[in-house]
Amino acid sequence: MNDRDPGVGSPSRYFDRKFSCEAAKILPGEYFATDKDMLLVTVLGSCVAACLRDTRVGIGGMNHFMLPRSSEQDFSNPVSMSARYGTYAMEILINQLIKMGGARHHMEAKVFGGGNVLRGFTANNIGESNASFVTEYLEAEGIRIVAEDMLGVHPRKIYYFPQTGRVLVKKIRELHNHTIVERESEYNLRLRNADMSGEIEIFK
Repeated sequence: MNDRDPGVGSPSRYFDRKFSCEAAKILPGEYFATDKDMLLVTVLGSCVAACLRDTRVGIGGMNHFMLPRSSEQDFSNPVSMSARYGTYAMEILINQLIKMGGARHHMEAKVFGGGNVLRGFTANNIGESNASFVTEYLEAEGIRIVAEDMLGVHPRKIYYFPQTGRVLVKKIRELHNHTIVERESEYNLRLRNADMSGEIEIFK
């Protein structure tokens, strides 16, 4: 079974020696769905990742988004129709799982992230907005949230095994080089200032 929609940015794959399995690293604006026994990994600051799984057939996936929705709300535009926004990231992951044989009423969700790590954006807390969005969206869709670890001030590294639903969360309590904060700040500015007529580069 093809486990990735070719129209979406390709997450980096590698062999994880710690867990002795194939793994995919999910960056902002990406999602990945699979029926394989593998590991999905992402690092979150104010971004949110939703891990969805059909408990009956053992397929699942993860997305990673920075903002709840596009301010443009132009769904004819391929840039605004992007997994970097929560509204599309959730829809596209759910639809991909359904294409692979899943059913919405058999899905469960585990959600992570939404930390207040972008110091310059405390007045309009992106992390809190993301966390509120994902819980409200899943409630509206009738998909149960069975585990969550959101808000707070620390970035997180998420390890998700979609076939079994196992999740490991590592809080990153010390940021000596502030890499995550710097990347998310840069990414947020790119989203807000980008010319919607062109492509938005996803940072690596």
